[in-house]
Amino acid sequence: MDLDKTPDGPRTPERFEPGEGCLTTAIRIPVRIVVLVLVVPVRLVWDLLAVGARAVHRSVLRPLGRGIAVACSWVYETLLAPVGRALAVALVWLGKALFVWPWVALWRYVLAPVGRYGLVVPVVWLYESVLTPIGHGIAFVCSWVYETLLTPTGHVLGAVLVFLGKALFVWPWVALWRYVLVPVVRYGLVVPVGWLYRTVLTPIGHGTVWLLTGIGKGIALAAVGVWTALVWLVVTLLVTPVSWFYRAVLTPVGREIVDAIGVAWRIAGQISRAIGRGLRWLAWVLVGQPAGWFYRAACTPVGHAVRDYVWAPAKKAAVETGRAVRSALRSAGQTVRQARRDAWRALVGSPRPAEPVEASLDGARTLGSTTTVPGAVPAPEISLRKQV
Repeated sequence: MDLDKTPDGPRTPERFEPGEGCLTTAIRIPVRIVVLVLVVPVRLVWDLLAVGARAVHRSVLRPLGRGIAVACSWVYETLLAPVGRALAVALVWLGKALFVWPWVALWRYVLAPVGRYGLVVPVVWLYESVLTPIGHGIAFVCSWVYETLLTPTGHVLGAVLVFLGKALFVWPWVALWRYVLVPVVRYGLVVPVGWLYRTVLTPIGHGTVWLLTGIGKGIALAAVGVWTALVWLVVTLLVTPVSWFYRAVLTPVGREIVDAIGVAWRIAGQISRAIGRGLRWLAWVLVGQPAGWFYRAACTPVGHAVRDYVWAPAKKAAVETGRAVRSALRSAGQTVRQARRDAWRALVGSPRPAEPVEASLDGARTLGSTTTVPGAVPAPEISLRKQV
């Protein structure tokens, strides 16, 4: 194996990929051979299924789908749409007849008149004619009583009640809070508790915190040491060998297997196409060429002979016969129409020619008047409405 020398040392061979070694080179060709042997039948079956699926789709499924679509469209437009429209109209009419028109009639002709003339009109009359005058009178009396009697008495009574309320419910409790409870609580509870907290509890708490902090630091250092040792052991005994095995063995093997599957799939495709071309050539040689030769050598001359000596004369004779039949039918129709006209003329007689009628220029009465207008066109004696 020739290596290109560089100032830094030997360089990796060009046919090697970065990171490849002897193991990759050793397993590449056997893996590709085995994978090719396994993939070729799968590719052949795949190509066969693909060709069959395309043929079935083109020959069966697509025409069947178009036929189903046309049939469904015809059924919808011919049957379902008219029936649906008729059913919708019937359901709408039935729904209105059952749930709309009865309630509308009940509201319009029963509830609205009864509520209006049986409740609203009497209540409005009672409010305007009875309750409003009574309310105005009661309001006037109450206003007079409040302004004349209750306002002065209320001022005096309010001042007396405020004084009694303060004397009974405010001033005793204020004095009790200010001169009894506040001094007792301040000098009997707050001051001793504050002195006890500052002098005794604070130093004890500081010492306890310092001791617990030292113990925690020692435990943390011990835990960090144990964790570091466990991590080193796991990395040295487990992670490093597994990582080396993954990089040195599994990665090259997996990459080679994937590459081998891709190469084998492409080679199998070429083999499948070659087999397909061979089968197509064989079918053409065994079936296509004989069928084409038979069509050109036998069917075409026979078809031309039938077209020139059988079909063309028969078509020409049929056309001439049709023209003769149409001419005979046309002549017969004209004869029948002439005979019918002659028979009618013999029974009824010839129609008289129309004679021109000159308009009279005599004066005539106009409608609605008893006088005559010289030179006016004579008007009919009855109205146009009666003439119609």
